[in-house]
Amino acid sequence: MSPARPCTGLRAAVAASMGLSEGSAGSARKGRLLRPPSPAPAAPGARLLRLPGSGAVQAASPERAGWTEALRAAVAELRAGAVVAVPTDTLYGLACSASCSEALGAVYRLKGRSEAKPLAVCLGRVADVYRYCHVRVPEQLLKDLLPGPVTLVMERSEELNKDLNPFTPLVGVRIPAHAFMQDLAQMFGGPLALTSANLSSQASSLNVQEFQDLWPHLSLVIDGGPIGEGQSPECRLGSTVVDLSVPGKFGIIRPGCALESTTAILQQKYGLSPSHGSCS
Repeated sequence: MSPARPCTGLRAAVAASMGLSEGSAGSARKGRLLRPPSPAPAAPGARLLRLPGSGAVQAASPERAGWTEALRAAVAELRAGAVVAVPTDTLYGLACSASCSEALGAVYRLKGRSEAKPLAVCLGRVADVYRYCHVRVPEQLLKDLLPGPVTLVMERSEELNKDLNPFTPLVGVRIPAHAFMQDLAQMFGGPLALTSANLSSQASSLNVQEFQDLWPHLSLVIDGGPIGEGQSPECRLGSTVVDLSVPGKFGIIRPGCALESTTAILQQKYGLSPSHGSCS
């Protein structure tokens, strides 16, 4: 098993700002509900960078410089062990290095999230899935669903940090259909832990203003503009979470925003059957 990558640079500052000790998050999580930090006094908070254009910047675009600046800033913060807010194809999320145990603990504290709830892993390419998961489905199935608003749950490999979801042998994998997130994951060069940018039990966020209370506890906020139309509750469902850990079957862990299209692909194209207890 690969050892967890040490966190450097801003780690101490992030930990101090959130009232965390310098010790590892550890793997002895027992489902405690961590209390989020108290509201911070009025302060500049996180650095805010707005993505240029519509979020689909081409290589030759004059706006590419701003796109690259945001990527480099986010990678630097993530490598330093910080927590960064990012846009995805479904919701705004909180991202940190999945190899940094201190950063993982910071995410749980920031959200007030139960330590028994797993964090998904964000990758940049379908090929990366084979490094971090034991894949038992056809490669074309992965390519049919990824990138997209889907989280695929499979058996984790030994490459992942043991402090990431130590209570389960499975891991959920995301490749958002969002150009910035794919570029970010590829430039970072390792797995990113990803969860929604909100306090646990509160509504998910479709623009950066909706989680402004969290800004003082973040190192960087990447503003990609509003996500979706935001006119109905369905817009806030997040990705569809599918369990593919059992050969020949699939289970819907969370219906999410792509339930119908996902189940159609799994059943009609690949002949998978719903597992017992699936909410599909």
